[in-house]
Amino acid sequence: MSDTGSVKLTPTLTITCLLSILFMTFHVTDDIVHGFEPGGLFELVALVALLVVFLYGTLVLAERRSGYVIIFFGSLLGAVMPVLHMKGNGVGEIARTSGGFFFVFILLALGVTSVFSLVLSVRGLWGLRRGQRPEPK
Repeated sequence: MSDTGSVKLTPTLTITCLLSILFMTFHVTDDIVHGFEPGGLFELVALVALLVVFLYGTLVLAERRSGYVIIFFGSLLGAVMPVLHMKGNGVGEIARTSGGFFFVFILLALGVTSVFSLVLSVRGLWGLRRGQRPEPK
């Protein structure tokens, strides 16, 4: 986009979204391992469907309003996960176990990449609202 400052919006947003998807996958895996989630068939289908939509919005619908909206909601979900875990009981106990470092690291990494993706998606939506069109590739 022509008026987005020094940051190349699309590649940066794509990378941060892909990292958020990876960290969400690690996070849910860690939740199942630590017993926060049951890890049943319903959870598997729901998670795969959610992440496929997030991935589709990131890779196929890039620079489109629908893509930015999907990224916004996917990033919002990713940004809320660490907050919910840090407010809940048991996180301090898990942090002191052998897998605690990975658990806390993933929460922090997911929070950072998701909030950054959220900011970039809002910026992309704002650019579309102002009538800016992406530059030809």
